[in-house]
Amino acid sequence: MRIFAPFVVGSALLAAVSAHAEGIDWQKVDAAMGRNGVVSGEVHRYAFPREDLEPTVDGISIRPALAFVGWIAFKPMHTGAMAMGDLVLVESELNAVITKLIGAGLEVTALHNHLLRASPSTYYLHVGGHGDPEKMAAAIHAALALSGTPLEASAAPQAASVVGLDVARIDQVIGVKGQANGGVYQISVPRSGPIKMDGLELSPAGPMGVATGINFQPTGDGTAAVTGDFVLTGDEVNPVVAALRANGIEVTAIHSHMLTEQPRLFFLHFWANDDVGRLAKGLRAAIDRAAHKGAPG
Repeated sequence: MRIFAPFVVGSALLAAVSAHAEGIDWQKVDAAMGRNGVVSGEVHRYAFPREDLEPTVDGISIRPALAFVGWIAFKPMHTGAMAMGDLVLVESELNAVITKLIGAGLEVTALHNHLLRASPSTYYLHVGGHGDPEKMAAAIHAALALSGTPLEASAAPQAASVVGLDVARIDQVIGVKGQANGGVYQISVPRSGPIKMDGLELSPAGPMGVATGINFQPTGDGTAAVTGDFVLTGDEVNPVVAALRANGIEVTAIHSHMLTEQPRLFFLHFWANDDVGRLAKGLRAAIDRAAHKGAPG
C-alpha cells in the first residue's frame, strides 16, 4: 500500500483542484477584469497592453506585444486560486498601484526594469496572491485604474503581420515554433522539469510566466528588435550571459520575479536590434546553456 500512497494523495489533490476549478464562475472573473481571459488548460490569463504609451528604445518605435503588456494569470488550487502577474507601469504610477494592491491583500513580489534606454522609462511590478479569483480580479482592476493602463479591451484586432521576418528559419534555429501576435513573433521555450510554488506546479509554463520568452519585431531590411527573458537556475546565469554577449546581444536585467518558487529561478532580460539570422543563432546558443526542453540538440 505504501508504494501507491503518493499516487493516491496526488490524485486526491488533483481531483480537489479540478472540482474547485469547475466551481469558479469565470464569467464573473472576466467581468471584474473588464476583459475575457485566454484559457490554457485550467489557467486563465488576462493581458493589459500599454497601448496608451508610445515607447521607443534606441529610437525604435516598439509595439506593445514586444515588451509592454502587463498580465495576470489565475490557476485554480484547493483553496481558491493562485494569482501571478506582471504589471507594466511608469514611475509616477508605481506607489499608488502598490498601495492599492497591498491594501487588498495581494503581494508584491518584485519591482524592476526589463529594458534599458526605453522612453518613457517603464517598470515591471510582479504581483501574486491566493484566494477568491473574482475578488483578486476586482482588486487588480482597481489598482490598474490608478495608472494610465487602458481598462477597456481594445475592439480593434491586433496586427498579426511580421513582414520581413523569416519565421520558418527562426523556428528551425530556435527549435520551437512561435506565433505572430500584435505584429511581433513570439516564442516560448519551457524549462525541463517542474517548477512549483506553494506545492502547486506552475503549468502551463508559458501562461504562468515561467518559460523562456523570445520576441522578435521586424525593423526592416532583414533585421529585428528582439527582447524577452530567460528563466534560469543560478548556475545557468553566467553561461547564458556569456553566450548572449558573444553574439552581440545585450543583457539588460537579471533578477527574481517570485518569492517562494522551487527551484529558485532568475530571469535574465536581453535586447538587440540586428540581423534576424544572427539573432536567432545567438539566442539558440544561449538556450543551449540552460536546461530547456523542446529545443532539439
